Amino acid sequence: MGCVCTKKRRIFEDPSLLSSQTIFTVKEITALNELFRKLGSTFVDDGFINREEFKLGLFRNSNHHSLLADRMFDMFDSKNDGVIDFGEFVRSLSVFHPDTPQQDKAIFAFKLYDTSRNGYIEKDEVTEMIIELLNESNLVLPDDIIEAIIDKTFEEADTENDGKIDIEEWQAFADRRPSLDLPATFPSFATIPERFDEITT
Repeated sequence: MGCVCTKKRRIFEDPSLLSSQTIFTVKEITALNELFRKLGSTFVDDGFINREEFKLGLFRNSNHHSLLADRMFDMFDSKNDGVIDFGEFVRSLSVFHPDTPQQDKAIFAFKLYDTSRNGYIEKDEVTEMIIELLNESNLVLPDDIIEAIIDKTFEEADTENDGKIDIEEWQAFADRRPSLDLPATFPSFATIPERFDEITT
């Protein structure tokens, strides 16, 4: 008996529905659809963005090994099926919009740092991610400076003094810094839409 295989169908959700769920206008979502289709057909024209296509858009290198790239892909891939569909693409990019509520940006940043996905941010996770972000930005800081930055963050955010930051502590930390645009704090976050846009030029 032969193997019966099914292929994923292209999923392009109604722009009006996506607009009601995100910051983007219908016109912007239509433009994103063109971007999505181009990026998603880089290697396999199946109506989805796979990990290699995502890395090419983010780092201009599909073979680039990066904790940041893998974490970002996993967060965009909210259905955990190994590919990003159009709805996931639009909803995830929405967090980088200037008008996105600070609370949504704080939640996104928390999930990014919570690499173990245990509901807490711990110092080793923050250290690993900051080093990754610095490397990706071609910046170098001495270990003692990185350690001082992390210690200061935990001193302010870890109000329970248990060596880890939960989502409530993180959101309270973000609320105390209303001028802090968490995704835009790091070059990788702030330039993601620009990097995807470069694929279309």
